[in-house]
Amino acid sequence: MPTTPLDYEFSACTDVGRVRRNNEDAIAVHEDVCLAIVADGMGGSNAGEVASAMAVDIVGRELRRWLLEAGERAHANAIRAALVDAVDQANQAILDAGRTHAAYAGMGTTLVVGVFWRAQFILGHVGDSRGYLLRSGVLRQITRDHTWLQEQLDHGFISPREAADSGMRNLLTRALGVDPQVQVEINEFAVRPGDLYLLCTDGLTDRLDATALAALLRTPASLHDIAGRLIARANELGGRDNTSVLLAHACPAE
Repeated sequence: MPTTPLDYEFSACTDVGRVRRNNEDAIAVHEDVCLAIVADGMGGSNAGEVASAMAVDIVGRELRRWLLEAGERAHANAIRAALVDAVDQANQAILDAGRTHAAYAGMGTTLVVGVFWRAQFILGHVGDSRGYLLRSGVLRQITRDHTWLQEQLDHGFISPREAADSGMRNLLTRALGVDPQVQVEINEFAVRPGDLYLLCTDGLTDRLDATALAALLRTPASLHDIAGRLIARANELGGRDNTSVLLAHACPAE
């Protein structure tokens, strides 16, 4: 773990794509507490938009409030617990809205939420929105999809080649707003100066493979420009879904 204090630079953008009529993704960055959130909604009519917006709003509000109140007293285990609590609150609110409003019945959302705390990254996710780390030019996926297809791969029932050609890539096994209890997967990572983290929805990863992602993330450009190029490339390759990109760069504090 680095002894040098770290600063974090963020850039985030979302795009409806070239096929969809509305954007069911939602993103937020709370730079004052180094909190980043991405969600990808699902459901009929505009319900997906409602679910993802609720998740980002509730998790952002509750976790930011906790981080501000905790201040320097915060530690990794407490942040993990606060993250779980915020996700639980969002899950229950989405579930209740779906039960009480006919237009929202069956809605849900993925979620990937990260807190950069000193030289640690506490990352939680539900569903198939992903997190990646580019370190020393090498890209690594740091989340595991909560999908039926990933489970088949994990158990050896299908090969990676078969998975790549499968039409079942987006069948989720976990999502917010579906069940009274949701299991958020949480992992922690030691952050090094120069690390570049990517949080994104599957509108990006369904279009660009790891090689293409790495090449664009290694581009010598501003975070804003890199985020824009990622979305532009997804659209060039069809833009069949909404695409959201959130970048966070760790650099030595000035």
